[in-house]
Amino acid sequence: MRILLAEDDASQAESIKDWLEMDGYSVDWVERGDHAILAVEQHQYDCILLDRGLPQATGDDILKAIRRQDSKTPVIFITAKDHIHDRVEGLDLGANDYLVKPFNLEELSARVRSQLRQHQAQAGQYLNFSDLQLDPQAKTLSKAGQAINLTAKEFQILYKLMQKPDHILTREQLEESLYAWGDEIESNAIEVFIYQIRKKIGGQYIKTIRGLGYRMHQE
Repeated sequence: MRILLAEDDASQAESIKDWLEMDGYSVDWVERGDHAILAVEQHQYDCILLDRGLPQATGDDILKAIRRQDSKTPVIFITAKDHIHDRVEGLDLGANDYLVKPFNLEELSARVRSQLRQHQAQAGQYLNFSDLQLDPQAKTLSKAGQAINLTAKEFQILYKLMQKPDHILTREQLEESLYAWGDEIESNAIEVFIYQIRKKIGGQYIKTIRGLGYRMHQE
């Protein structure tokens, strides 16, 4: 699950990012509003956390830009603006939730989980392909009803493939799933992870499209 965090307070952003990554989420952090708009245009996020007082473009501006092209992705305002008028205004703009600073990180996690559950309930909770079933919220995978253990990085790559089973995803697109861990990505990392996933689920589900990338495959 990939989260965008738009927060210009570096200390607070690092705390939030570290906390959510310990919860198993992939987190992209930007400090400026214009960078947040660019990130939303270039990537698909499962949840977005927005500070309302960002430089270059405000959280309100970003939310309006998001809602013009995407009415469904959960957006949570995280802000010091705690007047009732501010809360009502933020929710009326299209935010799904409103969390006032300072807040407890456990409460933030709970609110993120709540929004993801609601979003998945509307879209269908599970991703299914052949006899594979992936639960994005619980971060679990089963094959014909039998649990399969994947590492966090393996899960993210398979999740991305199963989100768009009819599309060919390039190595670069799949590498985006690994950036949040902060590790240097080896040139053959995707090939290695695909090999490991195939060993666990069977070689027939992921097809290599030579020179292009990978896609899900059903015989």
